[in-house]
Amino acid sequence: MAKRILIVDDDPDLVEAVSMLLEAEGMEPIAAYGGVEGLAKARSEKPDLIVLDIMMPDKDGYAVAKELADSEDIADIPVIMLTAVTDYVSKTSYSHSSGKDLVADDFFEKPVKPEALVQRILQLVG
Repeated sequence: MAKRILIVDDDPDLVEAVSMLLEAEGMEPIAAYGGVEGLAKARSEKPDLIVLDIMMPDKDGYAVAKELADSEDIADIPVIMLTAVTDYVSKTSYSHSSGKDLVADDFFEKPVKPEALVQRILQLVG
């Protein structure tokens, strides 16, 4: 069965590009164009991994990641965060309810190198 990857980003071009990369590797992309939609699809689709943008207008990636981590049924889904503003990453984080700082399994700067992203996704989903 193909690994199902949820791509959450408000940039439709990025969602389409990552979707094409994943399809070429035999994975099934699921698109969401904002944080609110991404959370809903994470709950309904239960993907194998989530590629999550940080800066989105409706709900930023940190808020989405925190809700994912706090939801027992989807807390174990690996998350790779993407950002066009690396300064934003170094200045922001949140504290997981377990008390440890938990943001994501990995971070990639936009524009992301396609091979590196696909390689990391494959590592995380097995």
